[in-house]
Amino acid sequence: MRDFIKIGLSIVVVIFLYTSLSKIFPSLIYLFNFFSLVVIYFAIRKEEILGACLGAACGLIQDSLSLGVFGVSGLAKTVTGYLAGYLSKKIDLFSILRIFVFILILVSLEFILWTLVYSFVFSEKISIGKGLLIFQPLSTALLGSFIFSMLGATKKRSSIG
Repeated sequence: MRDFIKIGLSIVVVIFLYTSLSKIFPSLIYLFNFFSLVVIYFAIRKEEILGACLGAACGLIQDSLSLGVFGVSGLAKTVTGYLAGYLSKKIDLFSILRIFVFILILVSLEFILWTLVYSFVFSEKISIGKGLLIFQPLSTALLGSFIFSMLGATKKRSSIG
């Protein structure tokens, strides 16, 4: 029950952050994918099934806040959440460099999947926010590795409870 409260509060904080930044600094929405960080964080801490379910939920919330096709981010984040949970069991993530590379690869794969699905559904060009969207995996990985190291996301699952 405590985990669902943490997840719910994290989602509320990210929604507040997303909506606030879209009004104050709209370009930051193109640079950082806060929803992906929530998905990856809890997938690392728990397991791949929770990561996939949380990815679907966060993706659908992100789709509802954006003007994109409903479900594209949900699909991409579902895959990201599953992979984050599955791969975190196989990889030692106790160094900040490994966390950075892990997040960078996952967010890059999510970005590629999102782009492919979006391009398949729409025949129009993707709005890249003056080129900022291209840097989203890198900036999200930098922010995520800092946040994850501060929060201790790489604690062993057995000590989490």
